[in-house]
Amino acid sequence: MEEKKYNAADDIYSKILRAGRRTYFFDVRSTKAGDYYLTISESKKFTNEDGSFYFKKHKIYLYKEDFQGFSDLLNEMTQYILDEKGLEVISEIHQKDFQKEEHSNPKNEVEKSEKEIEKENFTDVDFDDI
Repeated sequence: MEEKKYNAADDIYSKILRAGRRTYFFDVRSTKAGDYYLTISESKKFTNEDGSFYFKKHKIYLYKEDFQGFSDLLNEMTQYILDEKGLEVISEIHQKDFQKEEHSNPKNEVEKSEKEIEKENFTDVDFDDI
């Protein structure tokens, strides 16, 4: 497998956004014809069992003819999320005191036999009390 060499001359303008375990790279690059396009890369840090680190990377190439549509949909989708859920992060991972609620399993409720249901509804009465 041939390793692609990185050419810093291809990068025209770059910005980095660090967000916890994720880092986003926004790079303006040049085509062979001299036109510009945008790459958006996500790099996420993971830990191996032995304690060493590795990164998973994903990249999007965005060309000028797609800027308006991409921007419109990105704005629409982010606004929808903010309108529906607000700015607060509600992920379990982000809540240090999060505890999962134990829910009853409806399937178990259905599988109870008639005898089990009768036992639950039965009140033990001593005839001496009457």
